[in-house]
Amino acid sequence: MSRFSILLAGHVAPTPALAAAVAGTRVIAADDGLRHATALGVTPELWVGDFDSSPPRPAIEMTSLPREPYPADKAMTDGEIAIEAALTRGASDLLLVGALGGPRSDHAFAHLILALRYAARGLAVQLFDGVERAWPLTQNQLCFDLAPGTQFSILKFSDVAGLTIRGAKWPLEDVDLPFHSILTQSNEALGPIAVTIREGAALLLAQDDPRVR
Repeated sequence: MSRFSILLAGHVAPTPALAAAVAGTRVIAADDGLRHATALGVTPELWVGDFDSSPPRPAIEMTSLPREPYPADKAMTDGEIAIEAALTRGASDLLLVGALGGPRSDHAFAHLILALRYAARGLAVQLFDGVERAWPLTQNQLCFDLAPGTQFSILKFSDVAGLTIRGAKWPLEDVDLPFHSILTQSNEALGPIAVTIREGAALLLAQDDPRVR
């Protein structure tokens, strides 16, 4: 199986939709991300990190997990180490769980950057915490099956050229936007939407459909 869920330390709402997304995937936990495993009904095949923020008493079924410890002084984040471990095991599809929030905003920012990095390398990447979902955008048109009324934003990490949004309350057609523009904040889906960018780095962030939580 090439689909991996990476458990990260940010906020997670263990909704049925999130549990269903993780079910059937191979799972790797990064440091304190292990605390989400029991609530999601999964047992990671590997636990990595410097363990500086790990649960002080992991659930009994997690105490014998294979571990890869790393020093606190290192050039990679625990999440990055977990993703690389998944890649060495053949991952081509990544679900980053607990990537969108948490006690440290810099960690959430790092996870967004990592999502863009690995999507640029050709991997399928999605971020999901049970409340919000995010997808890196590519130069190909991407379609997202959003329910009518779903709030979404395009988060830019560079200037963006040729942005097209169809199926939204505020559509755009082949628009160029500088990095500092917030024009793409807080849009609303009329149903499934299609998004294309010609150049630039950006993600789509959407509220999850509350009907399936």
